[in-house]
Amino acid sequence: MMANRIPSGSVAKLLSWVGGPVNRRVAHWSKMLDQVNALESTVQHDNDQQLRKRSLSVRYRIKSGDRIEQVMPEAFALVREAGRRTLQMRHFDVQILGGVALVKGSIAEMQTGEGKTLTATLPLYLHALAGKGAHLATVNDYLAARDAEWMRPLYELLGLSVGVIQTKDTPDQRREAYACDITYGTAKEFGFDFLRDRLLLRRLGFRQEDFVVGMSEHRLEGEGDKPVQRSSYFCLVDEADSILIDEARTPLIIGSLGDQIREQVEATYKWAAEHSPRFEEDVHHEVDDDTKKVELTAEGRQLVRALPQPDILRSVGLIDLYQYIERAIKVNRDFHLDRQYVVQEGEIVIVDEFTGRLAEGRKWRDGIHQALEAKEKIEVTVPTGQAARITVQDLFLRYQNLAGMTGTARSSAREVLKIYRTRVIPMPTNRPPQRKVLPDRVFRNTDEKFRAIVDEVKEINAAGRPVLIGTRSIDKSELLSSLLTEAGLEHQVLNANEVEREAEIVALAGQHGKITVATNMAGRGTDIKLGEGVAEKGGLLVICTELHDSARIDRQLVGRCGRQGDPGTVRQYLALDDDILLSGLGPDQAKKIKQLGEAGGDLHQHARLPRKAQRKVEKKHFRDRMILLHHEKERKKVQREMGQDPYLDTPD
Repeated sequence: MMANRIPSGSVAKLLSWVGGPVNRRVAHWSKMLDQVNALESTVQHDNDQQLRKRSLSVRYRIKSGDRIEQVMPEAFALVREAGRRTLQMRHFDVQILGGVALVKGSIAEMQTGEGKTLTATLPLYLHALAGKGAHLATVNDYLAARDAEWMRPLYELLGLSVGVIQTKDTPDQRREAYACDITYGTAKEFGFDFLRDRLLLRRLGFRQEDFVVGMSEHRLEGEGDKPVQRSSYFCLVDEADSILIDEARTPLIIGSLGDQIREQVEATYKWAAEHSPRFEEDVHHEVDDDTKKVELTAEGRQLVRALPQPDILRSVGLIDLYQYIERAIKVNRDFHLDRQYVVQEGEIVIVDEFTGRLAEGRKWRDGIHQALEAKEKIEVTVPTGQAARITVQDLFLRYQNLAGMTGTARSSAREVLKIYRTRVIPMPTNRPPQRKVLPDRVFRNTDEKFRAIVDEVKEINAAGRPVLIGTRSIDKSELLSSLLTEAGLEHQVLNANEVEREAEIVALAGQHGKITVATNMAGRGTDIKLGEGVAEKGGLLVICTELHDSARIDRQLVGRCGRQGDPGTVRQYLALDDDILLSGLGPDQAKKIKQLGEAGGDLHQHARLPRKAQRKVEKKHFRDRMILLHHEKERKKVQREMGQDPYLDTPD
């Protein structure tokens, strides 16, 4: 997002980068780019006050009935000039093309480092002029607040207000943020606010058809009894593949208190956590490799009946006791501290597998969260029933206009088109990429792999190049950190335990000789700038220590180097005991592969197996999303036929 101009005639070169239907679309949109470029010199002669008057004039034209396409060239020219004046950033031609793609309702696939944050200002400004509110949904509070504050001067120069939704905001703060022309926030918060508004309006006696009108139009007594959101007009989804695809397997749910007695529930979970280590796999219980479901055998059920039970459990049914034990076994087996969750201030906090950040306020369903609380010996919360729910698919399909940005969506283009009825359009880069991908390295086990990583880091560090090492979990990042410390290598660790220092760590990660170990927090939305003289030495080296459940997450980490034409290299490390092999190929086959590796021979003959396992996991997650989508459609259909609100549980 530098302030230089693309050379004349480069648009034709950009168009030659893509082919087929995409080429035709981008060629058509380039006419809009020509109009924006033609207006640029005109708006540059205006002072700030005149620029704002132009902005008000464009707003008036839209409210008077002009179509968005008619005002788009002038609107984009205004945004480009406002960016140049307030941020010292002039939108590249490819960013203008990206803005057109977003206004046309596409998912723009822009390579990492191509300036999605600045590109987003174009459609957000244009749609905000309609006066119905424009939303930008991103993956976490940090990015929402950072991007809103970063772009705020641009919007304010053009006379628009900007609001930010944060997890800890009060209803009054949320209402004020949604009343702004442009609102930044997370998809999760947008969804929960929608559900809370829905529950509020039902409590106040509004009928289901009233919701369709638009919540902001209701005249309600008392500020506290007003919904916080306005109508769902336009939403731009940042990191669209993460939100629209990866997070789509988990519906957003607002709970209601269950009917069970707190003391009995807590005692039962604690009882199960205490005794679950006695249950042996393949003796007392079996595990389905595909679903990860734990089921007691006849011998296991017999052991449950033989376990000592406190008096408070006497009224708990035997079938229920089996299920409590099965949950306790599952969390012991599949949920690990500093991987899937951390314990903070006496609470279980989920670590988001896609972003590496803490997902505060979220809980696992079906008693898993309570079983973990019992396992970690903290207060067990009463499991909640369900008051309201919405899937990610439903949430975004409610918007009249939807668009998205990401660096990694092309592999999921069919799914995006099928579910969200929007196309993925790959955009050309502003400068030719110089990223080099080094050959994979394969090892027998994680210990060998990590020690080889330390050796390579030591070599690269001696040459003065910065290194970013990506890990899948907090515990792996800290294990690698201890090995680097043993080797005498100074480094920084970025994970969910270091959120307060995130900006400081990222700011230094591209400097001479810096070593950074990070979870997925260093993936999406992280802009690592190279220090002076680093480019001449080869740029940033990104080391990927393990494959993720989705290749798109791997590509996000890869994209931290080689940004905006900078040099950079990437190396993938693999081991025959990596988690992806176990989850993708199943424990039996993974065990055989591990034994083959230990027996010696050429390890690289097994190098394709982790990626094969990764594709299997991706297919399973795709099936899960399709099943959820099917069930949600059927559930809503039944509720509508019964005259019920499909997003709310039927009142007692």
